[in-house]
Amino acid sequence: MSIKTFAAKIFAHRIDKRTQKWVQNPIATQEKVFKELIQKAKSTKFGKDHGFGFVHHHNDFVKHVPIRDYEELKTYVNLVVNGEEDVLWPGLPLYFAKTSGTTSGAKYIPITEASIKEQVKASRNAILNYIHETGKADFVTGKMIFLQGSPVLEEKNGIKLGRLSGISAHYVPNYLQKNRMPSWETNCIEDWETKVNAIVEETKNEDMTVIAGIPSWVQMYFEKLKKNTNQHIGDLFKNFELFIYGGVNYEPYRKKFETLIGRKVASIELFPASEGFFAYQNSQKEKGMLLLLDAGIFYEFVRTDEFFTEHPKRHTLKDVEIDVDYVMIISTNAGLWAYNLGDTIRFVSLNPFKIVVSGRIKHFISAFGEHVIAKEVEEAMQIATNKTNASVSEFTVAPQISPEDMQLPYHEWFIEFEKTPDDMGKFITHLDEALQQQNSYYYDLIVGKVLQPLKITSIQQGGFMEYMKSIGKLGGQNKVQRLSNDRKVADALSKYKIS
Repeated sequence: MSIKTFAAKIFAHRIDKRTQKWVQNPIATQEKVFKELIQKAKSTKFGKDHGFGFVHHHNDFVKHVPIRDYEELKTYVNLVVNGEEDVLWPGLPLYFAKTSGTTSGAKYIPITEASIKEQVKASRNAILNYIHETGKADFVTGKMIFLQGSPVLEEKNGIKLGRLSGISAHYVPNYLQKNRMPSWETNCIEDWETKVNAIVEETKNEDMTVIAGIPSWVQMYFEKLKKNTNQHIGDLFKNFELFIYGGVNYEPYRKKFETLIGRKVASIELFPASEGFFAYQNSQKEKGMLLLLDAGIFYEFVRTDEFFTEHPKRHTLKDVEIDVDYVMIISTNAGLWAYNLGDTIRFVSLNPFKIVVSGRIKHFISAFGEHVIAKEVEEAMQIATNKTNASVSEFTVAPQISPEDMQLPYHEWFIEFEKTPDDMGKFITHLDEALQQQNSYYYDLIVGKVLQPLKITSIQQGGFMEYMKSIGKLGGQNKVQRLSNDRKVADALSKYKIS
């Protein structure tokens, strides 16, 4: 056993002891975080505007601070962008994470010294947790790659800005610097295809043990590696042990990954965002990700079926239930207050508090009142591919409200198959039945002849990648929208369909 491996195990044990302290006292931990956040920010402009001096309990907070999304918080954010101090959080943020907004153009998410430390700590602890649970640590001596955005940062009024993954690249600890791939020069390449090709050349002869990134872009890297070397990834990287991912559900990609790798590889799911690092998978045996309760983030939860009512109830941890979809609302040490992140989550355990991401509150299909969410279509796809031995590279779903020839409307699934089902009819049946079993509204619409069963439009190989390129979202942290309530994505994909 190398010194580095031995040290990693000791460090992992120490971090686990610290983690267990707050895991065993979840409600008290969150109350402490809440009070610290309010106290720290009560002299800021936002704190004064919202009476933080009178906020002592969650009920006070609900009365004084409404739920906001980015558009509604934008007035305050713009003051910070223009260089004004003490607006949302004391002083100025260290960075802005620049992301693509849906209606506001670029979004500037503040990242403070306190919040970036928590991001780095959570990334580290996710790996240390894996070491502590499994006892496996030899991989720390090999090479590790994190497919991420360029670390080259711009500057706006003295504050650096870039993608979160690019900002995080500046915080790789010293003990991992020699293990880290790719080179800084390659990481700075902006064009994604050029960058992946360069990463292939740099890594194909290395002892890669950990690979991390959004599954769709890691798949692209694997495919290029296999084409370049004519080897399975598991044969090329014999000590490849751990795949770390976040951003999208891995299950629709798992079968394809195992084919590319040639064997099974352990994985860790993360739930990071520009707004904070919320959870990581803490068990290889149990479902869900451990919600991080001591990371400078106070959580509130609103049931998705109540979210668009006039006064939805805002629950804290002590009120949540298992298997209910909630919109996650956050208040953070980066100065986001009662902020609607847009993600929906579902608790799979209350001891400890563990979650799965079920979708986006704005990404759903309810053209006919069915309110189908991402988790449901992803699970339906997993069931259908497992039952038919099919393999899917990528997919998205949209409603077809006005089909030709006076047909009943339906859900249209745009699918890029890696391996087409032997019997497409059976695949469609399994897919539709799996969705009906998960969503009673959809079931009622099918049985009541309001909708006809789903239809599939096959997309040509590489079609989704070309679509993402066409909208300027190839690579990095970008991901294909899994489903939508309109035809915008569907119409754009039509040019890549197989006749």
